[in-house]
Amino acid sequence: MENLKIRCKSCGSEIEGKSGKTITCGCSNMTTILRGDHISAVDLSQVVMLTIPSNKTKSSFLTKEDIAWQEERRKRKVRKLDFEIR
Repeated sequence: MENLKIRCKSCGSEIEGKSGKTITCGCSNMTTILRGDHISAVDLSQVVMLTIPSNKTKSSFLTKEDIAWQEERRKRKVRKLDFEIR
């Protein structure tokens, strides 16, 4: 997987994210990459994304059987029960 790479316009430094580490540019804007995939800054308009990692798909988390089970479950109808109030 490709690492996230950003540039802080305030100080001009380029930051590359590493999995599990928090990296900061250190200027007054405090541009930060948290745990390799989250971006934080005082002013996000001062941040330029140089590389964007590929998106994770749902299929990587669920097996084909799990997806089929979820699709069947979604097609179920809701039954309304009527009760007599005495």
